[in-house]
Amino acid sequence: MSHDPELADDWEYTLQVPSDPMAPCIARRTLRTIFEEHGFLELADTAELLTSELVTNAYRYSDGPASVRVKRDGDRVRVAVWDTNPRMPSLDAAPRPDDEAEQGRGLGLVQWCADSWGGFTLRDQPQGLVGKLIWFELGARPQQRVP
Repeated sequence: MSHDPELADDWEYTLQVPSDPMAPCIARRTLRTIFEEHGFLELADTAELLTSELVTNAYRYSDGPASVRVKRDGDRVRVAVWDTNPRMPSLDAAPRPDDEAEQGRGLGLVQWCADSWGGFTLRDQPQGLVGKLIWFELGARPQQRVP
């Protein structure tokens, strides 16, 4: 990636991930690189955590591939995770899991850490895409990078 200051301020990346237990790790590492290279290092830890939770859910609860889209729009970065399972989790208020629970924390973390978040079911799309999309946004001004 380039550090050229004359490049467009807004950008977008899409990562296709197979239904594989390594998908959350690959997504975290890819997101870290994107956020570091574009000067959003202060958001990288939170973005990695939330993306990992959503990709883990995609692996656990769908039977197909997933994709992660990362897009900057002004001072906000939106991360969206698509998977093949059209069943939506409750987005009203993610339940606070028991402290000893080994599962059930993912959407709670998204709710508590993201500036905004949501999701929707995809049906009858022109491209034949079905499933669901869960997204979150984080906002901050990018840091100036030293070349």
